[in-house]
Amino acid sequence: MLDDNEAMATVPVRDLKKARKFYEDTLGLKPIHDDHPGVIAYGSRGSAVLVYESQYAGTNKATAVSWTVGDVDGLVRALKAKGVAFEHYDLPQTKREGDVHVAGSTRVAWFKDLDGNIHSLVNG
Repeated sequence: MLDDNEAMATVPVRDLKKARKFYEDTLGLKPIHDDHPGVIAYGSRGSAVLVYESQYAGTNKATAVSWTVGDVDGLVRALKAKGVAFEHYDLPQTKREGDVHVAGSTRVAWFKDLDGNIHSLVNG
């Protein structure tokens, strides 16, 4: 049914101008569509992240976007150098190495955008 259709993450933000600076300058995303007021779509290796203005920005307390990456630790260092703070969670059967949570062969780090939306980096 939906398995042969594309999906995209949608992330609400309070101020699109401030969010744009974070998503483009800090995260390095490039807009693929920004021709509708209050909405920007970013491309990310065949997928998309839609950032839009909403009064409900930051109310989700769970992960909104997960990025599958080759080098979690390297990206954590690069994002920290740009001022990104990482979240730390107490998770069962998980240890922490700095900002990276480790469970077996899985390495994951979480951070928030300017509105408190939670993003994760997980090894692929």
